[in-house]
Amino acid sequence: MSRPLVTAASSTALSLLPGDLDPDRLPAHVAVIMDGNGRWASQRGLPRVMGHRQGVEALKTTLRLCSDWGIATLTAYAFSTENWSRPGEEVSFLMTLFEGVLARELEGLEQEDVRIRFLGDLTALPAGLQNLIEAATVRTAANGGIRFNVCTNYGSRQ
Repeated sequence: MSRPLVTAASSTALSLLPGDLDPDRLPAHVAVIMDGNGRWASQRGLPRVMGHRQGVEALKTTLRLCSDWGIATLTAYAFSTENWSRPGEEVSFLMTLFEGVLARELEGLEQEDVRIRFLGDLTALPAGLQNLIEAATVRTAANGGIRFNVCTNYGSRQ
């Protein structure tokens, strides 16, 4: 069974806050760029797909900690328009990974009061993923917890 994306705030979560950060002065919005996962895996002699899987785990941890620390919004730049130029198998894997993770985690996102939104040109994504994105957006629209924005198929010039 996978660990839920978000857990209730706890002293354990606050203990993970770097010591030089004041918990009362954290930003309201944090943005991350999911870049370098494939390189990370390659540098360790692992297949690039393992890096992408590890990137998902890192994002889940980031979402959990942001929620626990009271950060209102997390934005993840997850797939750029430039990523379409990668080898077809890698792009296919990324789309399958994206859809699988969203399908598995959606119920937990709902239960943990996460509001998820997707930004970017979603029309180029596979139809099944588009449908799941729409469902996730609708199902979490009224949630009042952390806002989780996922930038997908979004270029540096948009």
